[in-house]
Amino acid sequence: MCLPAINGELMNLTQKISFIGAGNMATSIIGGLIRGGISPTQLNATNVDKDQLARLQAEHGINALDDNISAVADCDILFLSVKPQVLRSVCEEIRDAVQQRRPLIISIAAGIQISSIDAWLGGNLAIVRCMPNTPALVGVGASGLYANPLVTETQKAAAETMFQAIGLTEWVSEEKDLHAVTAVSGSGPAYFFLILEAMEAAGVRAGLSAATARRLSMQTMLGAATMALQSDDDPATLKRKVMSPGGTTERAIESFEKDGLREMFDRAIKAAAKRSEELAQQLGASS
Repeated sequence: MCLPAINGELMNLTQKISFIGAGNMATSIIGGLIRGGISPTQLNATNVDKDQLARLQAEHGINALDDNISAVADCDILFLSVKPQVLRSVCEEIRDAVQQRRPLIISIAAGIQISSIDAWLGGNLAIVRCMPNTPALVGVGASGLYANPLVTETQKAAAETMFQAIGLTEWVSEEKDLHAVTAVSGSGPAYFFLILEAMEAAGVRAGLSAATARRLSMQTMLGAATMALQSDDDPATLKRKVMSPGGTTERAIESFEKDGLREMFDRAIKAAAKRSEELAQQLGASS
């Protein structure tokens, strides 16, 4: 398995694309689209922080709009990239414009189910939910996607192509699976930062300087992830290839296994997925 290369497919997207909300994740998607060949003139954005919006316009040359209604009226694909807590009010504000224009809706608001978004926007709309993660900011994100039955194959392909501009994409067959996506890849970068933090501290205690321990740990993590992405071997096989009988790696792996590392990850993933479900219930109640 490997990350998809950004190819010429983005250049074939001629639709106008609007972003309601232009925070870090929307900015990373916009940057990826432009790097993939989308013209900045195809991209609109609104944002409550006008200074942030002005910086985005200056950096990428997109169209900065003053209001959300105008963004809906001038698009074929509409990204809902506001915080989950304000998504309902935004949807209710643009409902009439959305019903008139009927763009493909793409929501990156964590936890809010399609049924709620559809109800807030007036119903019967093609909607894709996406759970990206923060490495999208540097073009190596991992995004889980789910499409409701009204999304056409052409629209689904367009959504996939756009998110491939910021990394890897995986479709799930049921919306509830996005809770697991959130737990694995949405929250996952923090798990690896915790591992890096722990490895650096252990390296210092073993005699390395903090800077050396950090650089070695980061490069090792990058190298292992790159090998895994480029290899046909599963992680268990790759692990065995590093281990020599009676060697240092085997001793370390035995220590991890004895201390219950697998069970720790299982509990953590379940806890994160459960919290995702709780947030969906709290934030997604429709009228």
